[in-house]
Amino acid sequence: DYLLMFEPGKTYEYQYEAVVMGGLPEKGLARAGVKVRSKVQIGAEAQTFILKLVQPEIFEYSGIWPNDSFSSDPKLTSTLAAQLKTPVKFEYTNGVVGKVFAPASMTTTVLNVYRGILSILQLNIKKTQNVYELQEASVHGICKTHYALREEQEIDRIFLIKSKDLNQCQSKIYKDISLDHAENCVECQAVSRGSALKTAAVSNYLMKPTPSGSLIMNATVEELIQFSPFNILKGAAQMESKQTLTFLDNKNVQMQTPQVEYPQRGDLQYEFGSELLQTPIQLLKISNVKAQMKEILEHLVTMNAPKVSENAPLKFIEFIQLLRMAKQENIQQLWEQLHNKPEYKYWILSAVSVMGTHTSLKFIKEKFFVNQLSLSETASALLSALLSVSVDLESIMMSPTIQNTTAVREIVMLGYGALVGRYYAKNPAVQLNQDVFSTKNYADLTLALKVLGNIGYPGSLKAIQKNIPSFSKAAGDLPLRIQIEAVLALRNIAKREPKQVTVLQVFMDHSLDPELRIAAAVVLFESKPPLGLVNMIAASLLKESNLQVTSFVYSYMKAMTKTTVPDFVSVAAASNVAMKMLSPKLDRLSYRYSRMFYYDTYYSPWMMGAAASAYYINEAATIFPRAIMAKTRNYLAGISADVFEFGVRTEGIQEALLKGKNIPANADRITKIKQVVAALQNWKKHPSSKPLASMYVKFLGQEIAFLNVDRAIYQQIIEHASIADIQGSVRSALNALREGYTMNWNFYKPMLAAEIRRILPTSTGFPMELSFYTAAVAAASLKGEFHCCSCGFSSVPCSVSMHTYAVMGVNTAYFQASLLSRARVHTVLPSKIEAILEMSKGNYKIQLPSVQDIYKIASARLTFALVRNVEDLAAAKSTPVLPADAAARRSRPSSRISRMASSLAGGMSASSEIIPDDVLRRISRKQKPFKPYEKKMCAESETFGFKACTKVESYSAAFLRDSPLYGIIGNHTALIKVKPVQGPAIERIEFEVQVGEKAAEKIIKVINQREEEETLEDKNVLLKLKKILVPGPRNNTAKSSSSSSSSRSSSSSKSRSSSISSSDSTSFSVSSQSSSSRSVSRPRSGAVDVRHPVPNSKKSSSSSSRRSSRRSSSSSSGASSSQSLLQSSSRSSSSSSSSSSALSKVTFTASYIHPNFHVMTLMSGLNLQAKYLSDVVQPSVTILLRAVRVDHKPQGYQVTAYLDKATSRLQIILANLVEGDKWRICTDAMKLSSHKLMAATTWGIKCKQYATQVTAESGLVDQMPAIRFKLAWDRIPRRIQHYAQKVYKYISRIPLETQVSKAKVQKERQISLTVAADSEKSLYVALNTEKRTYYKHKVALPFCLPFGETAAELEAYQSNFVDLMSYMYTKGNTADCTMISDTLRSFNNRKFINEMPHACSQVLAYDATEEHKFMVELKRSSPEEQYQITVTISNIDINMYLKDAALKVNINGADIPISDRPYKRENRIQGISLIAPKHGLQEVFFGYNTFKIKVVDWMRKVSGVCGIPDGETRQEYRKPNGQRTKDPVNHAHHWVVPGKSCRDVSECFVERQSVKLEKQVNLHGQQSKCYSVEPVLRCLAGCTTLRTTAVNVGFHCVPADSNINQGLSNISEKSIDLIETAEAHLACRCAPQCA
Repeated sequence: DYLLMFEPGKTYEYQYEAVVMGGLPEKGLARAGVKVRSKVQIGAEAQTFILKLVQPEIFEYSGIWPNDSFSSDPKLTSTLAAQLKTPVKFEYTNGVVGKVFAPASMTTTVLNVYRGILSILQLNIKKTQNVYELQEASVHGICKTHYALREEQEIDRIFLIKSKDLNQCQSKIYKDISLDHAENCVECQAVSRGSALKTAAVSNYLMKPTPSGSLIMNATVEELIQFSPFNILKGAAQMESKQTLTFLDNKNVQMQTPQVEYPQRGDLQYEFGSELLQTPIQLLKISNVKAQMKEILEHLVTMNAPKVSENAPLKFIEFIQLLRMAKQENIQQLWEQLHNKPEYKYWILSAVSVMGTHTSLKFIKEKFFVNQLSLSETASALLSALLSVSVDLESIMMSPTIQNTTAVREIVMLGYGALVGRYYAKNPAVQLNQDVFSTKNYADLTLALKVLGNIGYPGSLKAIQKNIPSFSKAAGDLPLRIQIEAVLALRNIAKREPKQVTVLQVFMDHSLDPELRIAAAVVLFESKPPLGLVNMIAASLLKESNLQVTSFVYSYMKAMTKTTVPDFVSVAAASNVAMKMLSPKLDRLSYRYSRMFYYDTYYSPWMMGAAASAYYINEAATIFPRAIMAKTRNYLAGISADVFEFGVRTEGIQEALLKGKNIPANADRITKIKQVVAALQNWKKHPSSKPLASMYVKFLGQEIAFLNVDRAIYQQIIEHASIADIQGSVRSALNALREGYTMNWNFYKPMLAAEIRRILPTSTGFPMELSFYTAAVAAASLKGEFHCCSCGFSSVPCSVSMHTYAVMGVNTAYFQASLLSRARVHTVLPSKIEAILEMSKGNYKIQLPSVQDIYKIASARLTFALVRNVEDLAAAKSTPVLPADAAARRSRPSSRISRMASSLAGGMSASSEIIPDDVLRRISRKQKPFKPYEKKMCAESETFGFKACTKVESYSAAFLRDSPLYGIIGNHTALIKVKPVQGPAIERIEFEVQVGEKAAEKIIKVINQREEEETLEDKNVLLKLKKILVPGPRNNTAKSSSSSSSSRSSSSSKSRSSSISSSDSTSFSVSSQSSSSRSVSRPRSGAVDVRHPVPNSKKSSSSSSRRSSRRSSSSSSGASSSQSLLQSSSRSSSSSSSSSSALSKVTFTASYIHPNFHVMTLMSGLNLQAKYLSDVVQPSVTILLRAVRVDHKPQGYQVTAYLDKATSRLQIILANLVEGDKWRICTDAMKLSSHKLMAATTWGIKCKQYATQVTAESGLVDQMPAIRFKLAWDRIPRRIQHYAQKVYKYISRIPLETQVSKAKVQKERQISLTVAADSEKSLYVALNTEKRTYYKHKVALPFCLPFGETAAELEAYQSNFVDLMSYMYTKGNTADCTMISDTLRSFNNRKFINEMPHACSQVLAYDATEEHKFMVELKRSSPEEQYQITVTISNIDINMYLKDAALKVNINGADIPISDRPYKRENRIQGISLIAPKHGLQEVFFGYNTFKIKVVDWMRKVSGVCGIPDGETRQEYRKPNGQRTKDPVNHAHHWVVPGKSCRDVSECFVERQSVKLEKQVNLHGQQSKCYSVEPVLRCLAGCTTLRTTAVNVGFHCVPADSNINQGLSNISEKSIDLIETAEAHLACRCAPQCA
């Protein structure tokens, strides 16, 4: 018998050893571990067995493997000896361990060690099979186990091998913390051919057969756990555990057990204990938790004010751990003692909210109810607590009790839904009571749907679907926002159970709102539909009539074809197939149609990626989108999560902002419009949209907050924002400032940003943990004093400390042995910043202290092997995983490489004497040399007295293996130091701005003509200057320019000085009347004109004659010469762009040149009467950025701005304050005319080294207004050239992505941008570079440009800027309906002949909402055959008509002269216009043979013959009941208001009738007679027909012998069997005796 047996009455003794070791697999690196050695005695009683440890010992390990050895830990051994020596009892039948019994005093940690030993005895041996597999229970749970049994009869031994795949378990034991929101990405592991975590165990048994069974002689269990956050195939850290059980002896002695109670303590499977409360990053010895909590809290408060200490995050985590271990009454006592102190209260509340236990929820609830927490504190704490709380029944039952308070109701309900959803994910069999979600209140219903969406419970499908019209007829009466919420609530359910969620039915229902169908498409694609379903959606798009839906789904499929993330690979493949079915013309739909934007990146070898998507849901009727949703998704370590998502709906915000604020609800107008539309058959009312806007935020796939802004809230905002309230608030603020106000604001924020843990058992019974922690503490403070005309601020240091830990190892309450990677960042900003703002004096000053000490911004990451125990925390051992000499040992040539070289050399021919170089290179590649990374960079500012240095050191294990994990492990340090430099002592650093008349008082360094001339005392410089200034041939100047240009590449001081002197011409021209006068006056006609030469010497010489002639011209001809220069530059621009026939000819004209602007130079641009305006005017602004030295010498920079209003000239000079320093930046700008501005910027020594020029001018392009910006330069630094080339490379790629045209040109040293109007709503843009011209026509604008008709219309709004901008916007986005003669063009650009009956009104357009803001009717009079328009708006009726070949206007029955018309009127050649954008009508134009209706952008609910302005060209020709017809004449006739009798004064003598088809048809093999389902216009009874037209209508057919007279009353409800032509009457004559 192979079964393992222990005979009663005997004691079996074994030697047992268990080792757990963690680290990298390579030798020579540090590892951490623990070992337990003991003798094990096993005995049998009547029904149970006994297991006892004898002489147990515990060893620790932290050192270099395998060189170092384990060290004994006597203190920990003595602490646990009593528990380890206590025997346990267990049931054992046929090799299977059953129940386990142990005293209550034994901790779970020690009992798990016993379970590790008992798992060795777990043997399911089958008598009939040698190789088999089964699901076997062990410490790890119930996992797949393979057995292989072999008997060696020669040596009388049985060999057994047992292998466990711990990744395939029926019930695996592990504990996840903060991983409930993550989704397991199976496809990520399949694509990457690896995973982040792998676990396997192998057991080898040597057994001896005995008469009663088998006896274990030796057993070895080896377990390997590999983990990498990237991919274990690319290198992983590992935990190895090994158990050995060796038989020593058996004795005929009965084992004795202590006389204590042995309750059942579970079975063989691992149980979690105190390790859940013990953080792996630190080990605490709890002696008095109450005192320890107070001590840590005191440390946090005192040591983190005003600066945050470096170890503050670790102390904060320690405080959280103590709170978790404490009882609730201890936390209550601590709160009662300190909650009145704000700094203590905030630390306690921050820690309690992230405890992660139901105690935190109970604590926050109680403190809120007793008013010890404010609303904001409660909301913030509850949000954190609900996200971090562990999921159990106690926390779930507690959460709803908080929701009774309306202030935090939404947060609690959403958090409760997320909590229940996480509980359901772990317990799918739970049943959810959904009665609590039944409500008729729309606000409560919205909240209930969001909660159900967070839960994601499949059983709630019916409760959700009853709010969707496709599943419930009653849902059709619900607001659209409720229907959309219901569809989006299916997202989480669809991800879990995609087959149960049938949102395809919603998407295919064409009668639903497009936004609802788009929401269904989002849910559908997020559920990863299969190929067949995607193809079905694509096929439906071929016949889709709604362009919004078409555009969105098409863009979604197209985006999915490019996805690289593994979990959507199937969707990508299906979308690729579907895209071949769809037309690429759909790409041409503009951005006024809904779209989906998507971008992702995924790197399979690392199993890491990210994805971002945005949904843009729109109505073509408006430029404002109806909804925007965006979310991000991350992939790491084989899991994925929707990290963040937000959404905004703007259903009515645009209408509320742009329409009239006080449109009267005139009863007469509304009644009149209702009477008209009531005459239209089965007209459909459009409900007004109630909410203005709504938004929501999701975190980790769960909605955490939302906000609805309805009209009530909007009205409250408007009321509180009234002029009186604003004036009152301003008055109160001014009174407070007059009396003085002092502010003292302190801010500090501790946070536990991340706590992610996974705990799983090892075969030894010790818990192995993978965890990631991030904690941070930030602090800042601000003090301020405010007075009426000044205020001051001072801030103490802002400081931040952040710690991040990654741990892999054994974590118990008694000891820890793990690999720990720690990163720390500590930053402290300067100690004090002061700001003084004196608004009455125009002085604004900020003072910073000088750098006196060394400021550090430190960041360090270190990975080490750590072992410690709770009995001797001071003796903790920490060894860097990567020792300093690890690379040195590996960098020496190994014997293996030497052997490889010898073998390769020996295999060569005899003539070979040396090993070739390529062979040596191949050999060297076998072992990657290690090069520690070190880099130090420093930047010094002597001006402000500090030096900043950055030092980066990296020493990692990447030389062992090219893996991101190995690159992280090691020692990485980044240090930024800011320290003072040697030099003059600096008191402080000041930034000061002085505006106004006192700006001159703040000038430290005067820059003027006198200052510059005094510096020109050097004789050589004077000689060179004379050569430039003395009038002479231009050839000398050309030579000077050539020498100047050649000196650019020279680096000697001589060349630099010559460059400086020769580049005087790059600055502004200097003119003087005589040598004896230093005053600068207006240059005469004979003054010297200093110009910068043209770079091309040939061009310069060829144009010298023209230049000399211009020099001799008078000042009166200066304007004309400047104008000719403009024209010549425009001609060169047009000629250079003539290489492309598509480019427009650009001609700029200027009619006026500034009188004080004389002759322009080509580069410098200005020949002015004063080089420096400081000689002419006082400065307007002075800005100082300086270091205040102890010796009071100037040091820093000065910016001075001068404005000469007489010449419209602005000059800005930046100068170095150091005495003798001539480096500066000069910018001179001037308004040359009303059409042209020019600015020149020069910089360098005396502003003469580099020069650029910017010109802005307006003109005409093809008689359309245009502007042009031109940048020209002579010399610029190489660094600027480098970055400019990068920008140019980027620009060159734009045409490929945006369909921009381009053409070749050749322009040197200039770039120009031309923007011209293509129309009032579009632009022509052209960018001219040195080599290319990029241009594009018809660039759409969201507003109307102010020229042409719009400019005239804007004259009425000049006094109100807001109304002016509103008018430009609304006009730019209007939809217009036009009728010329009888041809009508609808809002959606569909044309048809409008054949309307005589003398009958036809509704062209009206507001179909409940407000009925306007109605426009058209009527054709008889016999004049002339049209007239009636507009019903506000409380008036406006009739526009023709009489005696003149346009007339009648208001409320009275003809109004032109001078008395109350509404805006335009005098046009062929008509007049009514403009009322606040009422929804942008314009109603009426002319002699035409009319036009324009509705504003926010008027979405418009109906009539002109259609609905929604851009849906495929859904045109809608009847009053909302149904569509394909015949435009039929559509127009449905909007005709029929007559009531033949004696009607309106003389409209037609009515709607159902007519019989004049012929019989054979329908389905049966002779049938047909009646029109759609009514046709016919003359009234007693009237004769004068004029008819053909119209296509639908007919319903019945058998020819049937009697249908009784059913004609409801013929409109019948189905349509065929479409035929019927005769419609347009003109009738009624006899006088008609009824």
